[in-house]
Amino acid sequence: MTTRTRFAPSPTGYLHVGGARTALFSWLHARKHGGEFILRIEDTDLERSTAESVNAILEGMAWLGLEYDEGPFFQTHRFDRYGKVIQQLLEEGKAYHCYCSKERLDALRAEQMARKEKPRYDGRCRHWGAEPPPGVKPVVRFKNPIDGAVVVEDMIHGRVVFQNSELDDLIIARSDGSPTYNFTVVVDDMDMRVTHVIRGDDHLNNTPRQINMLAALGASPPVYAHVPMILGHDGSRLSKRHGAVSVMQYREDGYLPEALLNYLVRLGWSSGDKEIFSVEEMIELFDVNDVHRSAAAFNPDKLLWLNQHYIKSSRLEHIAHHLSWHLGRLGVDPATGPDLCSVVRVQQERSKTLAEMAANSVFFYRDFEIYDEKAAAKHLKSDNLPALEGLHRALTGLVEWTPATIHGVVHGVAEEHALSLGKLAQPLRVIVTGREISPPIDQTLALLGQDKTLERLERGLRYLRDHA
Repeated sequence: MTTRTRFAPSPTGYLHVGGARTALFSWLHARKHGGEFILRIEDTDLERSTAESVNAILEGMAWLGLEYDEGPFFQTHRFDRYGKVIQQLLEEGKAYHCYCSKERLDALRAEQMARKEKPRYDGRCRHWGAEPPPGVKPVVRFKNPIDGAVVVEDMIHGRVVFQNSELDDLIIARSDGSPTYNFTVVVDDMDMRVTHVIRGDDHLNNTPRQINMLAALGASPPVYAHVPMILGHDGSRLSKRHGAVSVMQYREDGYLPEALLNYLVRLGWSSGDKEIFSVEEMIELFDVNDVHRSAAAFNPDKLLWLNQHYIKSSRLEHIAHHLSWHLGRLGVDPATGPDLCSVVRVQQERSKTLAEMAANSVFFYRDFEIYDEKAAAKHLKSDNLPALEGLHRALTGLVEWTPATIHGVVHGVAEEHALSLGKLAQPLRVIVTGREISPPIDQTLALLGQDKTLERLERGLRYLRDHA
């Protein structure tokens, strides 16, 4: 039997890190076993589902590289199918209409809670024999077995037993005829031949109900694996204040997709002491049976460390591809300046994120209007004017424009004026970049180019003369 997994998010918000980890685990399980991975959009919550959220989910999946073999399937496109299955269950006596009012159900719940009982439907309409009350639009409830137990052989939590006596008759269709979540999931998993359901452990209590519905439909249940939730570093529920933002926010913040994938796969799973995993290694080594039962803690510092590792160690072309997007967001056309791979080569050792790298590389492609105020006050002094004028003359006559020849010129002019290399390089750096920090000055000027370097140096000399 072909392994088939699915990721089934609800489009009521963005793709967050918990959902991305679930998608990754499902994707890895399918890829490891030569199976198929399905994307299903569970959009039956018509009031909260939005097209923007759907797009965010699709963009997040694409950016992470979690390609799906089938889908995306939308539950709202399958209402006819759900209606037919509901009618089948009604005709077979496995579901029934419930005419209980909201007021009766609220009162029933209050009474049960007052007695410290678990709130559950009491089955009043299960054996309804009278005429339906006029003007009442009933819901449809699944007739859950009364006796026996449901045993869930969970790949992570092990054997979990639920007594049917603790499960009430779940609503599977609302009074307007629309199907409910637990029912649509059952029909979809059955129709899509899903063999393994990997999802958050907040769904574990839904599983016995879904297994009973699958049995009523004559279908075998998939194998379940309920992944523990992700907590903040302080042990509380994960939120934005812990650094848990949407997947696409991580892209905007300058993270590489492989860094986020590597971090997510280690949230609750490990393979020895290994920390760094390529996607190929994840597929080879990942085993859902090895996912920990306890909740994982989200550590943004660890994610940042991983991101810096991938920026330093990835191919120049790969980093350049992602850096181009960040430069574009800053209004920079990478075609107007030095080769991006060359920029990455001089910046990757000093960048923790691509957003940082892009911001620190804008000067290569676009002139700046003003110097950093503190940098100018510290380094652009009239005492430096003679040496900088000499440097301008020397660089103007330089025939071969390379880091080595530039270094020789800067070093020679500094010696000529009895200056250390830093005493000349720093004001030069501020003049050509507008700031105190850049790659080594010889590499910076080489990438900037001779014409642009001399143009900015002339501007800097005018500034010094005006302020002298």
